[in-house]
Amino acid sequence: METVEEGWHVYIVCCRDGTHYTGIARNLARRLSEHNSARGGARYTRSRRPVKLVYAERAASRSAAAKREYQLKRLPLASKRELIESSQHPLI
Repeated sequence: METVEEGWHVYIVCCRDGTHYTGIARNLARRLSEHNSARGGARYTRSRRPVKLVYAERAASRSAAAKREYQLKRLPLASKRELIESSQHPLI
């Protein structure tokens, strides 16, 4: 049985400066820890720590997660905020 940390996820984090970063991860808890640790994480978030998880959704496969990530990255900021605010997805 998979836990919430396992399987593919598409996620959005809010950075210290108010910007958003969208990514995919197989283990969401570990990836969030990497974003906030001294080593690891995306180059974009390294200078914008700490980051906070504001949205996450499961994906059936890595391919599906990457496609959804691409869709979310193309959304205007207002649409991303709307998605985050209306989200019914439980966060860890």
